[in-house]
Amino acid sequence: MFIGEYHHTIDDKGRIIIPAKFRDSLGEQFIITRGLENCLFVYSLENWAKITDKLSTLPFTKKDARIFNRFFLSGATDVELDKQGRVNISQPLIDYANLVKDCVVIGTGDRLEIWSQESWNGFFDSTKDNMSDIADHLFNESVDL
Repeated sequence: MFIGEYHHTIDDKGRIIIPAKFRDSLGEQFIITRGLENCLFVYSLENWAKITDKLSTLPFTKKDARIFNRFFLSGATDVELDKQGRVNISQPLIDYANLVKDCVVIGTGDRLEIWSQESWNGFFDSTKDNMSDIADHLFNESVDL
């Protein structure tokens, strides 16, 4: 399970360090793709296979399924760690997530997310005061947090 928040920078060549804590679980090769809310999603090959299996069950006759698959899968890139524990992120993904210098890598259970520091701060600030309401809508009374 991926958990935690780590602050790193992306260099001029589009390389960012993947926190050492996550490297064994990700493996040497993994997938980076467009995520939601202008961040990048990072999946181990095992978890990527589970996601693509689920996506393959969506009916191609539904417009929303076609749109989501195009968005999500067209940005997917197979990457490898270098000897310093960095990955090279493609320019389209860098542009999508507005990655300039300061970045945040977070663990969200089955995946990592890579955010620009500015986007992460905006997301966090806009949602932190609503977490109690969000929890009320997501969990029933039998789930204790």
